[in-house]
Amino acid sequence: MALATARHILVDTEEQCLDLKAQIEAGADFGDIAKAHSNCPSGRSGGDLGQFGPGMMVPEFDKVCFSAEIGSVEGPVKTQFGYHLVQVTDRTA
Repeated sequence: MALATARHILVDTEEQCLDLKAQIEAGADFGDIAKAHSNCPSGRSGGDLGQFGPGMMVPEFDKVCFSAEIGSVEGPVKTQFGYHLVQVTDRTA
């Protein structure tokens, strides 16, 4: 079974998500941005979600985690929880 390791930042609006993505693309540290802005408890650990398999996350999130290039920052990804920036840090086949 494939496994992914990812981190994310969860915010309330698409605009905030896009702003944070621009900051990261300009060189800001993903983990620091997560700690400062994420609404998810994982923000305290830089957005780290650990390792998980297909179907363990909501479908919109799952799709990104099992298709995105390792290390790229994807999003905004809209889910029932809000808007996410997602970075897959590792994936096994």
